[in-house]
Amino acid sequence: MVVSGGGNDLWLGCGCGACTRKMNRLISQDGRSGAIPDLVAKLRTSGSKVIYTGYLRSPGMGSPIEYCKDNGEELDRRAASMAAQDEAVFFLSLANLVPHGDRSYHAVDMIHPSVKGSAAIGHRISELIQDNSPRQYPRRTAQQTE
Repeated sequence: MVVSGGGNDLWLGCGCGACTRKMNRLISQDGRSGAIPDLVAKLRTSGSKVIYTGYLRSPGMGSPIEYCKDNGEELDRRAASMAAQDEAVFFLSLANLVPHGDRSYHAVDMIHPSVKGSAAIGHRISELIQDNSPRQYPRRTAQQTE
């Protein structure tokens, strides 16, 4: 299962003023408790592996989330800690996906991913699944998919 969440709770839920309290309710500093670990634990009861994805970062210009960078980094750190506690939970960081100054990975709102950004995220998720599959499938190259 692929899961993402929490970013809007920080951006819209704390108004850049009370993020620490909101973050702690989403996921504790050690990644062991909060709404996100509770959801992941519930999903794991089915036996599914879980990939929790981080968030796109601002390209450094024109994004309303520009000032939430530190909170995004902390949310990622906590999610990575959560994932490290269960071999069937994976954290996929998207922190380095968007090149500085490249607005093409974001939709017009400069918050959500564009089609290009979504495809890049999907590619990273696919790689993670292939890399952690019990049965290793050969990766297809760009030439094989044309």
